[in-house]
Amino acid sequence: MITNIRSAIMISLVALFAFSSCVKEKYTFGDLITPSNLTLATVVEGVDAGNPDGNGTGNVTVTATAKNVINYKIDFGDGHFVMAPSGTATYSYPSPGTNDYTVTVSAVGTGGITSTLSEKVTVLTSFEIPEFIIQDLTNGSSQVWITDREADGHVGVGPADGFTPSYYSATPNQRDECLYDDEITFSKDANNNIFMTINNKGQSFLIAASTAFYGKSGGDGCYDIDNSETKKLAFMNATSGSTPDISTQIQFLVPGNGLINFGTGGNTYEILSISPTNIHLRNIGIDGNAWYQKLTVKP
Repeated sequence: MITNIRSAIMISLVALFAFSSCVKEKYTFGDLITPSNLTLATVVEGVDAGNPDGNGTGNVTVTATAKNVINYKIDFGDGHFVMAPSGTATYSYPSPGTNDYTVTVSAVGTGGITSTLSEKVTVLTSFEIPEFIIQDLTNGSSQVWITDREADGHVGVGPADGFTPSYYSATPNQRDECLYDDEITFSKDANNNIFMTINNKGQSFLIAASTAFYGKSGGDGCYDIDNSETKKLAFMNATSGSTPDISTQIQFLVPGNGLINFGTGGNTYEILSISPTNIHLRNIGIDGNAWYQKLTVKP
């Protein structure tokens, strides 16, 4: 009888130990408190009675405060954002002209709980295109460019954080003919605005990742695209973090589909180098890679 009682006790202890071993350790964030009393203030640099949208630098300082906050996410409304533990950040809007942006601040509390507040700002960003770029692109008035098909790397691709086509660099005449017959005309007006007109002979070359962006489907190749509309280019300081030894540090935005002589799904082109006869461009494609192209003046 005593033996049976001892056996029962042992079985109970083993079961209790096994149960205790199976109980998962619980973790907690503590009290989940939503940030409160969120405030948002935006200051456009140089605003006064004569300059209601700022002094043209494009600089805006954003300040947020809240209670029970761990961090702040500040979204500047143009695709750029920062995490700002202090609640304060200054940003230079690169797009030239007077533009409206919606600044949104998210105050982050424990467990990721957020409170959000937005405010519209109107900002003037003045930009003067360097004279050498105007002259080289347009030859003083208008100039026709084509793909530099004989040059190594006239089409190339590399990582987004680099400035060389380390993934792939085309050898002379390696790509499809539709890429080589495009004629790209850069012209200027009396106010030094620069325009681009493309004669793609009915087809443009697209990388596979970008075909859906242009309303097509398929792999790398030539596609029927109407790209004949004259487009006014918007120039600005480059946002890539490039240095003067590898770039002019000037970029331009192509409105509409953003396509020049081949399509990547991107619309902003940094001018790595330019001369009266050659241009080397870099842009970030829809696939997140850096794409390169080289143009030369049409003979």
